[in-house]
Amino acid sequence: MADLDQYRERSLETWDRIADHWAAERQWLWRHTEPVSRRLAERLAAKPGDVVLDLACGTGDTGFLVARSIGPDGKVLATDFSHQMLDRARQNGDEQGIENVEYRVLDAERMDLPDDSVDGVVCRFGYMLMGDPVQALRETRRVLRDGGRVTFAVWAPPEENVWAALPAGELIQRGHIPPPEPGDPGIFALADPARIADSLGQAGFADHAVEQVAFDWNYEGPEQHWDLTIKLAGPLADAIEGIPEPEREEIREAVGKKIGAILEQRGSVSALVHVVTAS
Repeated sequence: MADLDQYRERSLETWDRIADHWAAERQWLWRHTEPVSRRLAERLAAKPGDVVLDLACGTGDTGFLVARSIGPDGKVLATDFSHQMLDRARQNGDEQGIENVEYRVLDAERMDLPDDSVDGVVCRFGYMLMGDPVQALRETRRVLRDGGRVTFAVWAPPEENVWAALPAGELIQRGHIPPPEPGDPGIFALADPARIADSLGQAGFADHAVEQVAFDWNYEGPEQHWDLTIKLAGPLADAIEGIPEPEREEIREAVGKKIGAILEQRGSVSALVHVVTAS
């Protein structure tokens, strides 16, 4: 089991470091992942005047979808534990003219928010990377008002997301990162719907539903896949950066050969996401 305090410290350093990369690639990422965010907003079904908490908001676009739907009398609390990432969200919101958003640095596992203070919570690709997702979900349940719901997205299993599984598998095979242990945080930590159900139950949610949203990454080639992996993939990017250049090139070539074969066969690389709604 990972040392969660060390994990949290490293995770914060990583996301602060790569925030500029996420801002630079924001439009490319949004073009591909927008269907996930739109489904989250649809399932949240926020009403005009609602207060909605966006956890691990990244560059903010998912919360901005909700902000447009709740009107000027509503408010989105756009939050992230990374100061740098939150600054990029604020810049993005200003550029888009989004005015009904408050930006706040917030630890999802220890929220500085009152009980029963928000009408809904949305979180895209956040819970699975948190040190203790059950604790984060307990906090989510605490701040939700009666009748409120949370919608969140997590990645489905590795075999459905080879864009991430292939580089991770190569690093595991070469001994640069350990195989994930049950309960460890990571991109596939909540890939199993049974663990999602168990986590929600421990957190106090009575009802939930899981559905899938599929989309394709339209990489121009294996070189773009590799470049975006080392720019955007959080802990995986850190592990790759620490490998000496000759072996890093070997890994790049090995991953690129497999990704290139997929692109040659079908023109894109598929991705699958669990969209979860709970109340």
